[in-house]
This record gives sequence, C-alpha cells and structure tokens, in this order.
Amino acid sequence: MFILSVAIQKGGSGKTTTTLNLAAALQRSGKKVLLIDMDPQANLTQSLGISDNIPQSIYELLKQASMGEDISIDDTIIHTDILPLIPASLELAGAELELVSIYGREQLLKQILAPLQGLYDLILIDCPPAVGMLTVNALTASDYVLMPLQAEYLPFKAVQRFVQHLELIRKQLNKKLEIIGLVLTKYDDHKSMHRQIRRQLEELYDSKVLQTCIRSNIALAKAQEQGMDIFTFDKLAHGAKDYEQLAAEVLQLMPAS
Repeated sequence: MFILSVAIQKGGSGKTTTTLNLAAALQRSGKKVLLIDMDPQANLTQSLGISDNIPQSIYELLKQASMGEDISIDDTIIHTDILPLIPASLELAGAELELVSIYGREQLLKQILAPLQGLYDLILIDCPPAVGMLTVNALTASDYVLMPLQAEYLPFKAVQRFVQHLELIRKQLNKKLEIIGLVLTKYDDHKSMHRQIRRQLEELYDSKVLQTCIRSNIALAKAQEQGMDIFTFDKLAHGAKDYEQLAAEVLQLMPAS
C-alpha cells in the first residue's frame, strides 16, 4: 500500500481536482483507492456530494489517536458511488491548535492509517494549502508527494518554498518521503508564460516535472459542481484524457506493489 499526499503551499493550485480525478483514474486502472480529506475547507468531501452532516470525520480520528483511544476508522469511511472517503468537517480547523501540545503529534495520521495496510493499493490525501500540523501529519504518513501548480509566477515561487519544507520533514520525520512529481494544471501550451514557467521548473527540478499536463478544461469544474469525477461526468473530455495519462505516469514511477 502506497500513501500519496497531494500538497503545495498555495491555494487554487488544483489540489482537490487532482486528488479526486487522479484517484478515479487509478481506480479505473484496477487499483483499490481510498481518499482522505485533510483540508478544513472540505472541498474534496463536498466534491463527492457529501453534505456537512457527517457523523464522524478525520477530525474525530485525530482526536481519538491524540488521546490514545481505540480508533474507529471503519465507521469513518464513507463509501460513495465514486470512491471511498474519510471526510473532513469544519471542526478540523481547530485541530491545528488542539494538536500543538500533543506528544508525537506529527505521527497521528500514520497511526490512524496503520490498520488499513493491505486493504488498499493507494491512499490519496488532499492537503490544506499551508504547511501546518495537518499537512505535516499527511506528509509524515506518506510515501510520496505530488505537487499540482498553475504555470504562473506565484505558484512557481510557492513550489520553491514548499520543497524547502519537504526537505525538513524528510530529515526530521519521514526519511522515505519522495517527491513523485510536479504536475502543471490549467495548462495552455499556446501561452508563452506557461511554456516559460514549465522550462524554469524543468531547469530546477529536472525529471520531477511530469510529462503530463492538465489542460484548461471547464468540464473538470462542472464535474465537481455535480459531485462527480471527470470520468463519470464526461469520459471523452480533455480532463479525463489528461488524468488517465497522469495516473499511468504516476504508476510507472512507483515500484510494483
């Protein structure tokens, strides 16, 4: 079982869209996939059509783990029509402060996910757009991190800052953590700035810049509005083809499980 965090220190980068549709593409390729929403904004949870009335979320699991209680993870997984999900809730926003004084706080998610070993091929985690305790927990539990970003100046700078944080997490908390790649989202090859940002990324990160780019595609936004992945919404859309290609590239970069 591999755990992949989708993370970057920048909002609006396409993290949730990528988490959902990459997971759907991986499932279509025959993999058993679980989603985890670690973002207090709960965009992934809402993208799967789940309302705010959630009996138990990742927040309760973190609280149980922090207090040394038995973790009721089976009761938290929601089996949607698309993919199974451990949802987020509004209470998750308070977790950052609540976890500060907890011993071993960075390892809580790793403890929570341990019982799932062997039940899934891949777990994908949608992270908040900041390097707080929730993102640190996700990265400490992960084997890989995938960084989606738009081909613009500010996201380009955000990648450089985020990579520095990753190095610290790798040294201090999770030596096995690897960057599986950077994927450009809302990409338009006809725009010179997009091509220029791609070249600059390749100069800095070489092969870590994935060949697959997610093109601008309104169908991706429409699918999320309707609580669907892109394949359910329109399997012939550019977005479907791009995420299918991204899934193939990601699997190629992972060792055979």
